[in-house]
This record gives sequence, C-alpha cells and structure tokens, in this order.
Amino acid sequence: GKMSRAAERLRTVIHHLDGATASIVSFRILTPEQRLFYEENGFLVIKNLVSETDIDRFRKEFEQICQQKVKVPGLIVMRDVAIAKSEFVPDQRAVSKLQDFQEDPELFRYCALPQILKYVECFTGPNIMAMHTMLINKPPDAGKKTSRHPMHQDLHYFPFRPTDRIVCAWTAMERVTRQNGCLVVLPGTHKGTLKEHDYPDWEGGVNKMYHGVRDYDPNHPRLYVEMEKGDTVFFHPLLIHGSGMNQTQGFRKAISCHYASGDCYYIDVRGTTQENIESEVKDIALKKYGVNELDMWALRGRLVQGERTSL
Repeated sequence: GKMSRAAERLRTVIHHLDGATASIVSFRILTPEQRLFYEENGFLVIKNLVSETDIDRFRKEFEQICQQKVKVPGLIVMRDVAIAKSEFVPDQRAVSKLQDFQEDPELFRYCALPQILKYVECFTGPNIMAMHTMLINKPPDAGKKTSRHPMHQDLHYFPFRPTDRIVCAWTAMERVTRQNGCLVVLPGTHKGTLKEHDYPDWEGGVNKMYHGVRDYDPNHPRLYVEMEKGDTVFFHPLLIHGSGMNQTQGFRKAISCHYASGDCYYIDVRGTTQENIESEVKDIALKKYGVNELDMWALRGRLVQGERTSL
C-alpha cells in the first residue's frame, strides 16, 4: 500500500534526476561558444561528424533503392519535375529525393548514429524521436532551375511543438559548394515566427511540396553553407533556408533527419498558415497509409533514444 506508493514516487524522482544528469552531461558536448552561435544564428556546423565508411554505405543503399533491388515500405521516391519527363531508366538519374526511409534499416542507421544523437540531445533533451527522414539527391539542373529549393522554414511541414525542441541534422554525403547547390541560410531568422508559405511563382515549375516563404527581407544577409563530406549542420526548424541550383554535371547528395523531443505534442493546424500544406499531406496520408495526418506522423516517428512520452 502506502510503502510501495512511496517507493514508486521515489523511483520516479530518481528517474527524473537521472534524466537531468544525462542532459547536463549532454550539454557539455557543445562549447559555450557553439551554444551561443546556435542561439544567435539558428544553425551550427560540426566538421567531419559522419565517417566516410558510413556515407559510402548510405550511398550504396541509395543506389540499390534506385535500381529497385530493395523495396522499402512507406518510402516516398521523388523525381525532379524537369528530369522525370525524360525517359525513366531505373538508375540514379531521375530520383531527386527519398523521403520516409524509417523502414530501411541501413539508411535509418544514420538517424541513430551515437555521434549525431549526442548533439541532437543538446536541443531535444534525452528522449529523442526521429520524425522525418530524407536523402536528397539534387540533380544537375536541366536549365529549368527546378533543382533549387525555395527559401522555407521546416516547421511549416510539422504539426508538433514546442519549436525549440525540434532540430534537423543534415549531413553532406560529398563536398557541397555554391556550385552544386549548398544550403543557403538567413542567420538569426529562427528568432522570428512561422511565416506564410506557398508555391513560389517561378518560371520552369517547382517540385511538389516545395513551398516557399511568402515574404522575407530580401536584404537579410545570406550565408552559403559549404561543407565537406561527413560535415553535419544542425539547424532550428524556424531558420529560413533553401538551396541554389546545381550547376555541375553530377548529383549532389545529402542525408538528413528531423528530431523532436519525445515530450513534444501535436497541434491543430486548421486556421493557421500551415493549413495549405496540411491539405496536401492529407492526400498523401490517405493514399499511402489510409490514415489521417497526425496518425501518419505517429506511424512514421521512431524512438531513437530514451522514451516515447507523447509524440
């Protein structure tokens, strides 16, 4: 009776203290300078975080998927609007992006790499959910400029909060430069609010779901995030970012995962600026999973550390 209840409470307290110690330890991996840099700018690059061996394995798996040698449940394979119109051959040419690879054990290894989670934990705390996965294979631009990604905030796509318990890890699978379309960020914009997004009025067309921010200060300083193979950038879901055209002959690859604290909660996006993406996601959710949008998030989310409390 009373005794076991007290013991239970004590256990809970100890458990919480444990969690607190764990997160204090994890904060130490970020130097005060790095933490400050992230708080001021909304992103942080960690050099050489993912090994060449791992990246080469991810690349091989990507090729297997493109050649349809591997079938992955729930995987979304996207093709570039300009390049997809060319005769499709089952090799790397036309696939511009894989999304939702949580059911591919080889690619999903990326999301659970201990050296990545060590940093993620600084932003999410000890309970970590992998919520959204992508392998981006930016194609050489066919002259239609479709290989660029409009300036956007990732939070536009996410119906969960709080915002500062969400972080993206984005790893360069090869050298990423202005030439082949590196990330472009507007430092400090993560301190603002979620802006209205829509399809930009671009000539040449835009890929599906590539919404862009309606209004941002065109004079805001931009930063081109050039990276070497294995470098990883961690960024805030409100940071306004995009990427330029790939003006080289080759594809430009990166792998990324969005993480959220297991203690995040879902929100209702009806009547908000996120409503327009919700209707598009609804179509996909119904077609793909036969479920509503929140169930789709719940189905795709995977616990990578700690415990799943509410997501």
